[in-house]
Amino acid sequence: MAVNWIGSLVSINCGETLGVYQGKISAVDQASQTISLTQPFRNGVKCSVPELTFSAIDIKDLKILDIPHTQMNTGLIQPSVITTTSLSHGSSSSKIPNQATPKKNGVKNGPMKNKDDECFGDGIEVFLDTDFDFEGNLALFDKAAVFEEIDTFERRNGTRSRGTPNEKPTRYRHDENILESEPIVYRQITVPQHSGKEYCTDSGLVVPSISYDLHKKLLATAERHGLSLERRLEMTGVCASQMTLTLLGGPNRLNPKNVHQRPTVALLCGPHVKGAQGISCGRHLANHQVQIILFLPNFVKMLECITTELQLFSKTEGKQVASVKDLPDTPVDLVINCLDCHENPFLREQPWYRAAVEWANQNRAPVLSIDPPVGELEHVIDAKWSLAVGLPLPLGESAGRVYLCDIGIPKKVFQEVGISYHSPFGCKFVIPLHCA
Repeated sequence: MAVNWIGSLVSINCGETLGVYQGKISAVDQASQTISLTQPFRNGVKCSVPELTFSAIDIKDLKILDIPHTQMNTGLIQPSVITTTSLSHGSSSSKIPNQATPKKNGVKNGPMKNKDDECFGDGIEVFLDTDFDFEGNLALFDKAAVFEEIDTFERRNGTRSRGTPNEKPTRYRHDENILESEPIVYRQITVPQHSGKEYCTDSGLVVPSISYDLHKKLLATAERHGLSLERRLEMTGVCASQMTLTLLGGPNRLNPKNVHQRPTVALLCGPHVKGAQGISCGRHLANHQVQIILFLPNFVKMLECITTELQLFSKTEGKQVASVKDLPDTPVDLVINCLDCHENPFLREQPWYRAAVEWANQNRAPVLSIDPPVGELEHVIDAKWSLAVGLPLPLGESAGRVYLCDIGIPKKVFQEVGISYHSPFGCKFVIPLHCA
């Protein structure tokens, strides 16, 4: 009588591994204990194969979802009880309602009657006619073929393929390269003579310091190839102003809605190129709504670069003073120190220099030194930060935390003075350095 079930719609539960299948019964083989389904669905997704065959050993549960009316009307199937024993020697069962449950309000007809019978009908017991041959039926079921069919379907439909629990997809961060690359060489800059101190970047790249003579030669060579003093001053001023804006609080402090808390910066400059670099920095800061007070002593004759920078600075809202007495009595947000230079060590003997140093020490504001000197000429104002240009000098402890700025010196200019150079800046123009 197993053929009587052909055409019925069933649901077969094969456990968590194989899943749940639905389809119409196309064949039932009691000898081999197998059931075949046409137009099968697996876990609600239509299978790519037109027919699947299941062995009773893998069927955990079987439910009859629908029976053709022709079989019911012709009496081929008894309407009282339908069991999976007739299909294969499984253990689950299903039933078809045969009578309405009595109700107080009368007899119900139609779909509601069937639902009542299905919910409240009498229980059934299923008895196995013969002992089930587990080993024999297990040998008949080809699990490898079924898994291959499932994998093929999932690959074609873009679903995730099965894998062992230990297999995890490789994940990369946004800053990681998925391609294999050569090991990083951390010493990419070499100098002809060791100056006694080395730094390293946040990435671990070694940045050696150079002597003042080699640094001076490097800048002169760059100027000879077209990196003029004006260009160098502009680049140094831009980098120094960017670093200063960050130290002052960046967008949290400098925004159009916070005009009542504009930061104040005191700029101490000497009559030399380093002082011109500071004036350039002050001009850019003033353009970004920072209150600048520029201290520069009066001299009968000024360098041309200082005169040019002062002319531009005068077009800003910054304030210029020539006496320390005109500097603020209250603490400022930041002091930028550009008083010292290598070219004229006798400046420290001048009264204006000593007065400026005394004012800075009493103001108690943090100090940023731009391109500070080294050795015996190290500034007497202890800095919290120092900004080196191109390559750092071997700065002492009074320089504070050292930063390095890129002023646009080409690689071949470094090579011309005997420096093997590979840029350590990456995507930035100002980077922090650490004592190696």
